Amino acid sequence: MLKRFVPQRPAPPIREEPRIPVPDENNHLASRDEAPPKPNIIDNPNPKPNPMADHGGKDILSSDVEIKGSIKFQKELLIDGKVEGDINSDGVLTVGENAEIRGEIKTKSITVYGKVHGNITVTERCELKSKCVLQGDLKAARLVIEEGATFIGKSEVTTGAVPAKAAPRPEVVRSSEPIKAAFGVRA
Repeated sequence: MLKRFVPQRPAPPIREEPRIPVPDENNHLASRDEAPPKPNIIDNPNPKPNPMADHGGKDILSSDVEIKGSIKFQKELLIDGKVEGDINSDGVLTVGENAEIRGEIKTKSITVYGKVHGNITVTERCELKSKCVLQGDLKAARLVIEEGATFIGKSEVTTGAVPAKAAPRPEVVRSSEPIKAAFGVRA
């Protein structure tokens, strides 16, 4: 015996108001139907055009992300996926346990938990955690290597100061009579 399917209209959703506990005359909490307080809405006279651009949190590239190309960021970034390309920043980079990076890294500060195949240059601090692997050269003002970290390459601990542009060399003027020209003596 076959039954015929008859589609039905969905019922409208039932809206329930939250119940706010109110003490009764014996100071016991009882539920009383009461409308919840309405939230205050404040108009912002200066709305930002892009609210996502000014968040203060750490940006994260999770373990299922793979990127081929260069990465630039400003504040903090945690990479736990695969990256093939250069990373440049004035911020703080964390290379997660699942991360595998192939490329040059130039940043202010870095903490490595995963694998990096490439050179790292930081202006401040570099930390190589116990299970990390770094195959490449390292240049940093401060360097921390935990026991168990694998580092294959050479390291250079710098002063941390960014080298200034070389000042122009003074021009050397040679005279046919060097001694007299140096002391301003005329013959």
